[in-house]
Formats: sequence, structure tokens, C-alpha cells
Amino acid sequence: MAPALVLLHGFTQTRQSWRRTVLALGAGRYRALVPDLPGHGQAVHRTASFDAVTAYIRALAPDRFTLAGYSMGGRIALHAALQLQPRLERLVLVGASPGIEDPQERAARRQADDALAERIEAIGVEAFAHEWGAQPLFAGQPERVAAAAHADRLRNRAAGLAAALRGLGTGVMEPLWERLGELTLPVTLVAGERDAKFREIAERMAERLPAARLVVIPGAGHAAHLEQPEAVAYQFGSPSSSASA
Repeated sequence: MAPALVLLHGFTQTRQSWRRTVLALGAGRYRALVPDLPGHGQAVHRTASFDAVTAYIRALAPDRFTLAGYSMGGRIALHAALQLQPRLERLVLVGASPGIEDPQERAARRQADDALAERIEAIGVEAFAHEWGAQPLFAGQPERVAAAAHADRLRNRAAGLAAALRGLGTGVMEPLWERLGELTLPVTLVAGERDAKFREIAERMAERLPAARLVVIPGAGHAAHLEQPEAVAYQFGSPSSSASA
């Protein structure tokens, strides 16, 4: 059987966001397990918390697997890796962060996340999807990428996204900077060339991780797996066997 790869999507995305990356892996490399995370897609019934998602990954994945995540999914993957490290072949983080170190900044972010959750519930998914996609974070995306990302956001429901923000947002996440040294497995940190903020975070993470490799994807922004799926797929290496989603 092909080696397993668990892919965790970002906030407002669904499992479909990894479709082109999985296709780019080609036959014979991985068996991709791509769940909808709590509050997203068809997973609105699951509890939105880091521990709950870690428990879900523990049950979903086989004894040995590679774990990867983008943005929110990357933060979840990092949290899960600290508990599941003995089962992991490697960890791949795309545009991800270990959280906010400063307690005051974290508290302010939590208030902002709570306010955004209320706004999502008030205006609905369609209006929010337009607002979210218009952020400077996604500036420079090719039109086809932006259109696909918008269509993916519309697969979600307002209540689910609000719950995910309250349970999995950066404001509620305990920062993991001081625990990065515990991760002795190979870690690949992926950042888009245009994503200055997360490229800098990845550089700082690489200094603290014992076995880290930093990869900057040329021409890509924050959502590198959407803009350059082949380049991101290449970072998973070449195990001996097929990918499916």
C-alpha cells in the first residue's frame, strides 16, 4: 500500500483546496487522506478544538504517515505533531505559524477573532467570502486561483466558519515557539516568495527546529499550494508508492 499523507486545509477552505496538489503528486507516491476540518465543508458536526482535531487525525491515519498543513491547517498539524511524532515520517508546513508569543497581542487577536466570527454570522458566507479574499494577504493571486478559492469558500456555512474561528483561531492557540525543539523529525517549512510575513516566521522557526528545511516557492503568495501545486507537491519527497483524494 502507498505511504499515507494527511493534508490539512486552511481557514475558509475545504478538502477540495488540495485537489491540484494531490494530482501533482502523480501515481505511486502517496495515498492522500484529505479531511474537511471542523466547521468546514461537510465537517460541521466535529468539535472545533486543537485537541479534538488531533484525536481525529490519530484515528484517521495509519501507524506511519506524513502530516502536512496550510495556514490554520499548519497550526493544527504543528500541534498534532507534538503528540503524534512517533508515528510521523515527516511534517510539512505551508504558510504556517506556531502562534502569537506575546500574551497581550494574543488576547487582542482573540477579541478580533471573536468579532470576526460574529460578523460572519451576521453577513453570511457569500459576503464574507468576498471580504476574506480581498485581503492584502492574497494580493497578486492569478485570477483563476482567486476564483477557485472563492468557489471553495462558498462550500462552507457561516455557523461552521464562526465556530472554527472561535475554536481554532490564532487567538485561542497556545503558542508553540518554545516547544519547537521537541520536534526531532524532518520538518519542511514552505512559504511563498511574495508572502513576506510568513516567510519571516518560517525563517525564525527553522532556527529552532532541529531538522528543518526552509523552501521558498518562487512567484507564490500565502496560498502557495493553490498557486504552485506542483512545487508544493515536490516537497513531499518521493516515497515508493499512489495518491488519491
